[in-house]
Amino acid sequence: MDYLKKHPLSFFLRLAVWASALLTAGVVIFLIGYILVQGVPNLTLPGLFAWEFTAENQSMMPAIINTVIMTVLTLLLAVPVGVFAAIYLVEYSKKGNRLVKLIRVTAETLSGIPSIVYGLFGYIVFVITLGWSYTLLSGIITLAIMILPLIIRTTEEALIAVPDSFREGSFGLGAGKLRTVFRIVLPSAVPGVLSGIILAIGRIVGESAALIFTAGTNPAIPGSLFSSASTLSVHLYTLLTEGLYTRQAYATAVVLLVMVIFINALSGMLAKKLWR
Repeated sequence: MDYLKKHPLSFFLRLAVWASALLTAGVVIFLIGYILVQGVPNLTLPGLFAWEFTAENQSMMPAIINTVIMTVLTLLLAVPVGVFAAIYLVEYSKKGNRLVKLIRVTAETLSGIPSIVYGLFGYIVFVITLGWSYTLLSGIITLAIMILPLIIRTTEEALIAVPDSFREGSFGLGAGKLRTVFRIVLPSAVPGVLSGIILAIGRIVGESAALIFTAGTNPAIPGSLFSSASTLSVHLYTLLTEGLYTRQAYATAVVLLVMVIFINALSGMLAKKLWR
């Protein structure tokens, strides 16, 4: 307290920090509470969870399945490329390389581009130029391009955070560069890599603008990668824009919220186990 009296600015800064934290927590709690209050009473069984979407039931089950498929396939495409690119940038490229600096600036720039721009890019390249039309594959590749800079940057920071003593110890025991990277460095960076993957999953699950222009809004389970598909976020957008199914839209928002929380919790538990 004596320190705060001598330095009144510290007291106001601490007060501002606490006020900001409480405000942020309050907004999050309010949003979650509002969605739950509005959506939980509208979760009707079996209508909203029927296997087939109809004009009568407005089922979200096909959208849930499409969301899982879209997330898994996008990660399978983007994560290996992003991780290997980060390994090259940190472990193999020369320090001060201009190309590396250009790649890093480009990745940071691409991370801040609005998703609608990625959607327009996917629409022009995959839907029109390649003639794939509105398909699951168009949406997957577009989302993979969108989350790739995020995975590269987070993985790169995780690798940089690994102490150099780990590498030096491995080299001192006679291990080569490749073995050191994949047996020592990369396992130590797994929690940071998973953090980037968690952020990528959140962006995939919550994405709608990019998918409307690439995957379409067909509320059915796709028969192949060249079939149109609608995810939960797109399904939610469609219900709200029609203006006739507001209650079903709130129910969809609840399921989307629970799915994101579940995925984040599961990823966090996995990261803790791997870290041990």
